[in-house]
Amino acid sequence: MTSFIKFSIISFLVFLSCFWSPPVTSDSTLQAESLAVPASDFAASLKSAIHVVQQVSMFVAQYKNASKDFRVTNAVSDCLNLLDLSDQALNWSLAASLSPNGSTDPNCLRVPFDRFVASVNSTIHRVGKMTSSFASESYNISRDCLRVSNALSDCLELLDTSADQLGWTLEALLNPLRTKVGTGDLSSDLRTWLSSVIVNLDSCKELLDHGRSNNNSKISLGKELKKIASLVLHTLAMVHPNRNANDETQQRPFWLELRRRKLVQACKESANAVVALDGSGQFTSINKAVKSAPKHSPEPFVIYVKRGVYNEYVVVKKNKWNIVMIGDGMDATIITGSRSVADGLKTYHSATFSVKGRGFIGKDMTFENTAGPEKHQAVAFLSDSDQSVLYRCSFRGYQDTLYTHNNRQFYKECVITGTIDFIFGHGTVVFQDCQVIARKGLPDKNNTITAQGRKSLGRFSAFSLQSCNITVTPEAVAASVETYLGRPWKRYSTTVVMQSEISAGISPQGWLPWSGEYALDTLYYGEYMNVGSGADVSKRVGWPGFHVITDAAVAEGYTVANLIAGNAWLPSTGIPYKAGL
Repeated sequence: MTSFIKFSIISFLVFLSCFWSPPVTSDSTLQAESLAVPASDFAASLKSAIHVVQQVSMFVAQYKNASKDFRVTNAVSDCLNLLDLSDQALNWSLAASLSPNGSTDPNCLRVPFDRFVASVNSTIHRVGKMTSSFASESYNISRDCLRVSNALSDCLELLDTSADQLGWTLEALLNPLRTKVGTGDLSSDLRTWLSSVIVNLDSCKELLDHGRSNNNSKISLGKELKKIASLVLHTLAMVHPNRNANDETQQRPFWLELRRRKLVQACKESANAVVALDGSGQFTSINKAVKSAPKHSPEPFVIYVKRGVYNEYVVVKKNKWNIVMIGDGMDATIITGSRSVADGLKTYHSATFSVKGRGFIGKDMTFENTAGPEKHQAVAFLSDSDQSVLYRCSFRGYQDTLYTHNNRQFYKECVITGTIDFIFGHGTVVFQDCQVIARKGLPDKNNTITAQGRKSLGRFSAFSLQSCNITVTPEAVAASVETYLGRPWKRYSTTVVMQSEISAGISPQGWLPWSGEYALDTLYYGEYMNVGSGADVSKRVGWPGFHVITDAAVAEGYTVANLIAGNAWLPSTGIPYKAGL
């Protein structure tokens, strides 16, 4: 059964690659120059292929629970993921072939529209082939190679997510006001999604690199991932930085207004689903409530989680859009877990709560990981959710408490506690009016608040802590624990602390090296108009990458309006925010 499904799906993907081949374009219109046949013929072929994909998906789905052999189950699951990817890619190509020449913001792209689309299509083609290669490799491993199997499974998921984001890029370009995913700020959207694809590809390569084997397939897959990441980085360079971040008069996609109207009415009493441990709701499990939400919905799905301590590991999958989760308060609704790398898990899989679906909003609840400091990396909350908001929430842990893995995120009036790198990730994130509290960890260990993961200069990725209160617990101070604002996880790590109150518990040096001289001349760490006993910058590090910001125009680049294009999408959430300084 496994061999049959493997052969069928890979053969089918090879057949589909003729549709995915990148078009050869000139600077003329997309339709006139990108196709070797009339657009109507091309569209008809695509529609036929889409129909076949859907039929094959239905056939393969019959075998989803047909065997107890984990290899067969994994094979069927991977096949369905591949078919879903095929269906999406063909629909994107169909939209591109039928859409008139793109009426996008002329300031958004540095290159002609059709050249940019060709580059994205080329990347989709490469990601499709890469996904097929990973699926093929996953079927060839032995039953006892669970670690390798998990790595390949993670890579398939990351590639599938990347395909989604590349599709959003095309959709936002071709139908900027009808898209179900964009904000109307094309520059921010494109830079976010393309940067996110690179993070996914890098994460996949790191998973391969951590494996013990070093066979030819692993080396070949790693090289191809690096090539695709380079292609995406080249495509990203075609997008201008945002020039209209403060323009609140721009037209916005229809779904944002729809979400705004729905969220105005959203409350506990009108929730779509209620979770209660005492059985007074529709569900006693948060996961079951999440699973009941529709897929890819442009409308909010409100889940009210009543007070109680929920000991479960929650995953909001990437197809669960616009989930709104409301609790009874930070100290009333608590989601708890204790997974850690000490249990043999990767950091990414240690999270108590993991959200991947775009547009997530969390309010009035706590996410915690109770694994102690001796368990090392142990994530309480992980987010890959683009345009996500956490409001009046608490994140409790020790090392790696809050993993802002990817995309645009906003944290308002939250409380975040931890020890080492307890706010970290590759995301583009603003923390506003938050309490950031360093606590006592292992003896003789320093505390570092942030570890931002921008890996290359061209990527869209940074942390901004604005109007926050940064403190150290009395226990940590009494134990003489040195606490720093951050250290550079990746070479171009970017973090700005501005208009915040910094307590005396923060080291006068402010920032800590990761290892030796690594990244000290390429990182960007800035401080602007902070107050408090720990805000004195006279004894700060003298690295080339550290900056005492004196120009308000520079600081403006790290505000909600500019860093995460908040004026485009935050009004639709109903969450209060400050757009500028």
